[in-house]
Amino acid sequence: MIAVILAGGSGTRLWPMSREAFPKQFLPLTSGQSLLEETVARSQRLDPKPSVLAVTSEAHRFLVAEHLNQQMPTTSWSVLLEPESRNTAPAVALAALDASARSPSELLLVLPSDHAMSDSQAFLKAVGEGDELARAGKMVTFGVTPRSAETGYGYIRVGVQEGAGARVDAFVEKPDAETAARYRDSGEYYWNSGMFLFRADRYLEELGKWRPDILAACRQAWEARSADLDFIRVEHQAFDTCPADSIDYAIMEHTGEAVVVPLDAGWSDVGSWEALWDLQEKDANGNVCRGDVITESVTGSYIHSDGRLVAALGVEDHVIVETDDVVLVADRARVQSIKGLVARLRADGREEHRQHRHVHRPWGYYDQIASGERFQVKRITVHPGGSLSLQKHHHRAEHWVIVSGIATVEREGESFRLDVDQSIDIPHGQMHRLSNQETTPLELIEVQTGSYLGEDDIVRFEDAYNRE
Repeated sequence: MIAVILAGGSGTRLWPMSREAFPKQFLPLTSGQSLLEETVARSQRLDPKPSVLAVTSEAHRFLVAEHLNQQMPTTSWSVLLEPESRNTAPAVALAALDASARSPSELLLVLPSDHAMSDSQAFLKAVGEGDELARAGKMVTFGVTPRSAETGYGYIRVGVQEGAGARVDAFVEKPDAETAARYRDSGEYYWNSGMFLFRADRYLEELGKWRPDILAACRQAWEARSADLDFIRVEHQAFDTCPADSIDYAIMEHTGEAVVVPLDAGWSDVGSWEALWDLQEKDANGNVCRGDVITESVTGSYIHSDGRLVAALGVEDHVIVETDDVVLVADRARVQSIKGLVARLRADGREEHRQHRHVHRPWGYYDQIASGERFQVKRITVHPGGSLSLQKHHHRAEHWVIVSGIATVEREGESFRLDVDQSIDIPHGQMHRLSNQETTPLELIEVQTGSYLGEDDIVRFEDAYNRE
């Protein structure tokens, strides 16, 4: 069995913690692990040496690799890169083509990377029940036993029993509150979890039957694939012609082989602050508090601090989230509308919708400490063995001061070794590179000055991570 982990979402409904450059699957929202790491951990309980294939975007490839490395050895996972997002049907088609090249009857367990479950044993039991059905050629999905009349999920209506599951009668769109209550009370409906189990060859057969255009584009893109470090790149132009569609619409609503297996594992898609509040343990006043938080006469609220003290007084049913550059205050009943705030930020040309002040790079990360007219200050951390690209800037000069560790600096063909408290100037237009050749992290302060300080003022000549 191969765990196919879909890790390309943006998660804007959990803004400001989840952002385009660092979405919710990389955040530790329900435990000390990220949602992606939790997903991998669940697959490891199925098999002590699982095979994991993650499908993600160009923008998130290094984050996915870093989180997979945290959870399992590199020999057990691979990452497929989608040139553009085309929804779940093409993403899983690429995974099925990859798997069937080795073993056509390989089972694919398709898991979104940004969901949470509180009962791993119940998840393992459901997958075990679906295993025999999938090996027999059925297209298995997992239906979550409804805990409430939820209007934020799609539903699955079940038919006659078939083995450990039941035939799928219909997939139903998100209902209104009255309809959702009727679905819950009937016992004939499950929440649609977006998780699937089927053989690779059966998925390709069904896709070829119902959406041959998707299969043809994916096959062409797959056959022209190339390797890049730990990543598999499919051919861009061929994949661009692929229509976007979900597995539900492309296959499951049409096939006569769809079977739903019930799942009662404390599942949540963690799709909003309301969902996260509902998922977590609350204090005596119904509050979920994370980080440096104090409350007085506060009820039914979710309050999160990334750093600064958050003090709340006399509020109820609120969401208050503090990050290093944004504070969100919202009515808990209206958090589904956060997507509108994010759209406004994007329309206004602001950066807070896209990335945090703390920015991850394949070599480490940086924190933008301060900025103003013609200057910017960053704290840069380079992992052991990490190296920035050989580059130059047209519009800015840089001054580096080493805070901890030892830096190796190349500047215009010369090499320098800088220890703690030593510094170096990089005038604009000079070719340079910063590396950490030691076994401990390197930390430095960078002061940029110039007429333009954007990240796109980088001309790369060499790069260990094959970035453009």
